[in-house]
Amino acid sequence: MSAYIDSAVEKYIKTEFAARGLKLDMGKCCVRFKKIDDIPHDIIGKAISMTSVADHIQNFEDIRKQQAARKAKR
Repeated sequence: MSAYIDSAVEKYIKTEFAARGLKLDMGKCCVRFKKIDDIPHDIIGKAISMTSVADHIQNFEDIRKQQAARKAKR
């Protein structure tokens, strides 16, 4: 999810996958792998660590507020 919050995280993931010749299958808020052995743990671990817990919580809260506001308009 942090790749969609912070363009630096998204760029890091794309750059690292390309540098290693890996195919990136990235969805709206996920990175998909066909086999567990295909997961580049170091890339994914660093990408996760690039977003602080506080930033992740703030993003979650912001999204929930946006969803509530859209629901209230209906």
